[in-house]
Amino acid sequence: MPTSRCNVCALGISVLLCTAWAQTPPPDSVEAHLAAGKNAAGGRDNTPDFYGLVTALCVAPLSAPPRPDAPAPRMDPNRARAYLEPKKAFDDLYWMGTASRSTWALTTNDGIILYDTQSVYDAEDIIVGGLKKLGLDPAQIKYVIVSHAHENEVGGAKLMQERYGAHIVMGAGDWDMVAESVNGFPNGKPKRDIVATDGMKITLGGRSVTIYSMPGHTPGTISGIFQVHDHGTPLTVAYSGGTEFNFVNDVPHFDTYLASERRFAAIAADARATIIMGNQSQFDNAASKLRMLADRRAGEAHPLEVGAAAVARYFRIEDECAQAVRLRLLGQRN
Repeated sequence: MPTSRCNVCALGISVLLCTAWAQTPPPDSVEAHLAAGKNAAGGRDNTPDFYGLVTALCVAPLSAPPRPDAPAPRMDPNRARAYLEPKKAFDDLYWMGTASRSTWALTTNDGIILYDTQSVYDAEDIIVGGLKKLGLDPAQIKYVIVSHAHENEVGGAKLMQERYGAHIVMGAGDWDMVAESVNGFPNGKPKRDIVATDGMKITLGGRSVTIYSMPGHTPGTISGIFQVHDHGTPLTVAYSGGTEFNFVNDVPHFDTYLASERRFAAIAADARATIIMGNQSQFDNAASKLRMLADRRAGEAHPLEVGAAAVARYFRIEDECAQAVRLRLLGQRN
């Protein structure tokens, strides 16, 4: 008969072994999920790929949505200190933003598909000014995909719609959020335009972004799959539309979040995505990695091309740390 853990300890065969068993958390526990999420950060040269993501989800996660009666965002007179120089990221993809926020411009023969729009007070300088610095014409923005309707993603949508006639693409639930919010739009709201549906393709100039519904972070969060080119070589991007836990923290909301995250993780794997990106550069390290392009040597992988295994680890961090919060909530309920 196999010796049980209790018998081993009782016989005094190995105090160290018993101590290790006692310290190893059960596999489906808050502690085990947090450890798995943190360990999934991985990285090359002992530098975690996704340190910012682990910090935001596993170390100090947000735990509530923005208040519906929150005051309108105010202009920070020192906001320009956070602006970074725009960058050409790939042959046909450009980045504009700050150390924490990203806007991406996918260029085509017929115009630009813009992904996320900064805050209402930053869009003019970061996006319009950034495109001009890059030698691009903001009047060529034809579509704006808003991953979710939080202030730092939807803030510039009205500007793009009214000034350039761009079509705004957003999930139904997030169009509803826009309609219901007053304080979040000090200069007025974008008019309801294209309602994103699961599997919809936004196509321009022969290029397409395939949209996937991903409710959880917000009711209408959307993610996308598209291709970019690195010196002519096509690479597949998984654009994750919503990440943090700043939604109602209860078990049903985490069930929705986890189902969406797992589905999109599978979609990204099936698409063989080797690049993960989104609207918050502290999660994918876009701002810092793009600065590395100047020192890139011939034959080296693009700094943002982390590989399919790393893309999967990104989603595992989301999964494990969401499970940890969900289990904690279950414990509080019982």
